[in-house]
Amino acid sequence: MPDQTSQPVNPAARLLNLVIALVNTSVSMTKQQIRTSVAGYADAPSPEAFERMFERDKDSLRDLGIPIVTVDAGGHSDDVGYRIDQDAYALPAVDLTPAEFGVLSLAAQFWQDKTLRTDISRALTKLRAAGAGEVANDAVAGLAPRVRAVGDAYGPLLDAIDALRVVSFTYRAASTGEVRTRTVEPWRIAARRGGWYLLGFDRERLAPRAYRLSRIEGRVRLLGRGGAFTIPDGVDVDALLGARAGTEQEARLAIGPERAEALRARGRSDGDGAGAGPRADGRDVVHVTFTNPHAFADEIAGYGDAVVVLSPAELRDAVVRRLWSAAALGRPPAAVAGQVGSDEQGSTSTEEQRG
Repeated sequence: MPDQTSQPVNPAARLLNLVIALVNTSVSMTKQQIRTSVAGYADAPSPEAFERMFERDKDSLRDLGIPIVTVDAGGHSDDVGYRIDQDAYALPAVDLTPAEFGVLSLAAQFWQDKTLRTDISRALTKLRAAGAGEVANDAVAGLAPRVRAVGDAYGPLLDAIDALRVVSFTYRAASTGEVRTRTVEPWRIAARRGGWYLLGFDRERLAPRAYRLSRIEGRVRLLGRGGAFTIPDGVDVDALLGARAGTEQEARLAIGPERAEALRARGRSDGDGAGAGPRADGRDVVHVTFTNPHAFADEIAGYGDAVVVLSPAELRDAVVRRLWSAAALGRPPAAVAGQVGSDEQGSTSTEEQRG
């Protein structure tokens, strides 16, 4: 029987204890067994209080979708038992397609918060052990997120946006290094160009502004009451961050059959006129627009030999440099030099890139 002198068990812990007990019972548990063996129910000062507590807990678990069933052992109220229907409660077999598992893997890379990293790693390991996600790499190649850690400001800012509360924080400007206190009506948090940004209305400047979370120093303070402002409709994240300032260019890519689907979805084919269609090597020619050549070269290099850059030449050269750098990782310089032109997979992805 639980120690009567111990601290009272909070309701959430008591519910969890009840679930564990009813899942692990061989047949069922009577009310008396639950009261004497499940932590939390000994806190009830009387049989009537226990009855009320237990009935509330049963209703709460059923509302959560946990199937508690009643087992009548012989018609007497003292013999009535309870258990959780394992067939209804157990998670069915997980059958993920390679693309679905790829999306989960990307999400795991994206949320690399230290409090979640261990649980995420264990979950993916279990899915792989169950046979999920084989040959999933190419389905998401080139989509690996490159967003750095969020930092301590993320949680308070998200709370402030939800409650429509004004925030104040110390911010270091990127251009001048000046450190000033900002008072902002927070609108949205967005991830762009490898970092997290707060978008909102600066009350000192009387204009919309964007702030990189990694430049916020110290604690974010929530000011005043909730509902202090209204978030405007259609906040244009890219416009506030200046993502459209770059010159738009077009790349002409030769993509292997059924490869690099993310690039295909963003581009257009060569057209339906004379001479259109796959090249002699079976690759499809796709035109994709881009504004940041460095980021786009990183993306294309991630596909390896699946994508060959036909033009512009500057982009092709940038991709080739990245591929040679990747080939050289972990190898002595002499070994890398000896493999130039002789490595079958490397020559496909680099020599052809050179044109």
